Amino acid sequence: MTLIDLFREVYTAIVANKFRSGLTVLGIIIGISSVVVLLAIGAGTQKSIEERIQSIGSNLIMVQPSFGRGQGAVNQGRGSVQTLTIDDFEKISKEIDGIRAISPEINGRRQVIYQRKNTNTQVIGVSDTYQHIRALEIDVGDFFTEQQVANVSRFAVLGSTTKTDLFGDDDAIKKRIRIGGIDFTVIGIIKSKGQSGFGSQDDRIIIPYTTAQRYFSKNNYISSIQISSLFSGEEMIVVQEKIQQLLLSIHKINNPAQADFSVVNQSDIIDTASSITKTLTGFLISVAAISLIVGGIGIMNMMLTNVTERIREIGLRKAVGASKKNIRMQFLFEAIVLTSIGGVCGIILGIVISFILEYFFNIASDVSLNSILVSVLVSSVIGIVFGYIPARTAANLSPIDALRHE
Repeated sequence: MTLIDLFREVYTAIVANKFRSGLTVLGIIIGISSVVVLLAIGAGTQKSIEERIQSIGSNLIMVQPSFGRGQGAVNQGRGSVQTLTIDDFEKISKEIDGIRAISPEINGRRQVIYQRKNTNTQVIGVSDTYQHIRALEIDVGDFFTEQQVANVSRFAVLGSTTKTDLFGDDDAIKKRIRIGGIDFTVIGIIKSKGQSGFGSQDDRIIIPYTTAQRYFSKNNYISSIQISSLFSGEEMIVVQEKIQQLLLSIHKINNPAQADFSVVNQSDIIDTASSITKTLTGFLISVAAISLIVGGIGIMNMMLTNVTERIREIGLRKAVGASKKNIRMQFLFEAIVLTSIGGVCGIILGIVISFILEYFFNIASDVSLNSILVSVLVSSVIGIVFGYIPARTAANLSPIDALRHE
């Protein structure tokens, strides 16, 4: 039997059962499109998280209070304990080489008032180097200087969201606002940066850390230490380890596992976020795989029904010389064609749905070549696996019994 004859036989069989073939293909389309969409959402979400984490600064190392999980642990309880001090910050800045810039952070939510408008937002006390550590771009005005930090100046730099909440479209520069009952002068507005994985980077106010100490925290503790390393990759990890060892010595801790701080970098955060994303994506794909299995069972059922309905035809073909291989190839090829049609349509539908989700519903999605190849592979395997049993059943029929079948 030639390939053309095989195509002709398959076409005839599919057209003869249009409705049943259509329902079978529909099951494959739904399953394949689900896999494409879920893989796209997973890849898009992971890419978006990585971009947002990278946007908070380059070669960033963060020292945070911890409950005793040491280096490499991404601390979810940030700010809930007080173990870091200004002395820690000053010793790191003096004794560790390979640091481009370093700044303490003093965080807290405060009520902010301008005339009749007010908002509750994150107020962050930092040094003048924080702008470079976190790659902040000033949209209007200026960031405060080292001298202004030393002078405990009451200057404030607003995130774009906070500026809009308080001033709307009006100019905010040189206007006075009240933060926690203390007057501050607005000197700058930060360009929008969106979400970072730690919440909005735009809904915040930045002030000198010396000012935050005097008027708000009123103690020597800080929320975290932000460091921009001169190096990346393995060299940055060396700097990270030196910071770890220095703080262990300062805090008089012998066992790193009992450290009351954690030292993490962007790679640690990205790895943690990626592992969570991959787990969720894997779970969703496993759910989609169920629909693929159902679609495959539908193909097997249809092919078995075809075998039952075409027993006399199979017997006649065998009587005139068709071999088991010819019969098996005919039914197996029919199953493969159905799954291929469903696979192609499912991939196209999945790409369209991913596009709609991203551009109309703002859901991050990234259709990659890998997701398409996986979908093609899955549809091919389904066609072969679920088509083989009916094909073998047809090929093993006895010609005499088949011709006697009513």
